[in-house]
Amino acid sequence: MSDVNERISKIVNDSDVVLFMKGTPLFPQCGFSSRAVAILDHCNVAFESVDVLQDMEVRQGIKSFSDWPTIPQLYVKGEFLGGSDIMMEMYEAGELQQLLEEKQVAKAS
Repeated sequence: MSDVNERISKIVNDSDVVLFMKGTPLFPQCGFSSRAVAILDHCNVAFESVDVLQDMEVRQGIKSFSDWPTIPQLYVKGEFLGGSDIMMEMYEAGELQQLLEEKQVAKAS
């Protein structure tokens, strides 16, 4: 499991914003992942995505890595923020946009 944790840690730390999701941003495979992508798109932020359906080790490993049982999972500058419900709450309150700005996350091109 430590090998998986190292892989996940590298993914999380190599990009400003990482979304572990089911499917891809163009073809999300669940409603929660679709909502997470839509929120990030509305924030006009550049992000990397990891399709957990393509790698069962990562799919299980991310849950223990974050101590969070569900997917999608959002990381900003190495910090775990939460899943789509938390993302939605933060977005509606303006907190997500503020956090992305404070962390100087790159905009989508």
